[in-house]
Amino acid sequence: MTTTASVGDDREVESAVLAYLDRHPGASDTLDGIAEWWLPRQRYVTARHRIEGVLTRLVADGVLQRRRLADGTALYALDPARRAAPPA
Repeated sequence: MTTTASVGDDREVESAVLAYLDRHPGASDTLDGIAEWWLPRQRYVTARHRIEGVLTRLVADGVLQRRRLADGTALYALDPARRAAPPA
């Protein structure tokens, strides 16, 4: 069951991830790296599962791209189709 609070929390995580990628469009990282470095730590320390759900949804929506590394770890990045064209 999804509650209104959890939907709001998911949107907050989504906004933070996309804001980071807006500032750093070439960035990519693992779930742990995103939770540790991209998002304000004090707000997301206990929300790793929520971040993972948001990342999974953004991949399904075509916003993010997920690659599996040799050790099976997932690496997330902005889908290349979503990156802004370089300035002329």
